Amino acid sequence: MAVNFPNILIAGTPCTGKSTLSKEVAKRTGMEWIDISDLAIKEKLIQSFDEEFQCPVIDERKVVKFLKPLVKCGGKIIDYHGCSFFPRRKWFAAVFVPRTETSVLYDRLESRGYKGRKLNDNMECEIFQVLLEEAHETFDPQIVYEIHNNTEKDIDKNVNFIISILNNLRETPTEED
Repeated sequence: MAVNFPNILIAGTPCTGKSTLSKEVAKRTGMEWIDISDLAIKEKLIQSFDEEFQCPVIDERKVVKFLKPLVKCGGKIIDYHGCSFFPRRKWFAAVFVPRTETSVLYDRLESRGYKGRKLNDNMECEIFQVLLEEAHETFDPQIVYEIHNNTEKDIDKNVNFIISILNNLRETPTEED
């Protein structure tokens, strides 16, 4: 009987380091990293395309339906900017919201080609803690962790922190599992 990690969610503004953290946690733990944006495109879970922001709009209901059997066995790192459409209970043992200083975030967004309203909206989202508040409103605030992710040193510190939380949450499946 193996010991499994629970599912976690890493949610936040684009360019705050969600994917970097997710990849590194997956590498160090053997958990499966699922980038919702990539999954939605690959599995055709797209509702429409937003011309103004030049990005696909996921079909949240289809995403949840697709993920439901995958998250049952645990060990998943779900990576997406929003979180309000995920089931409120049972899916995630912990939710991590990376935050980035605006001067650092601006440079990251700009280097990724964000401009105009898309750049401004994402900056405002971070300034006003929109996704952190969304996580607190969607999930039990006791499982939501705000982490600051500005430098390479922060990445390593945050990965170690996430893994320490995971180790505290590890579950041993029952014989029926």
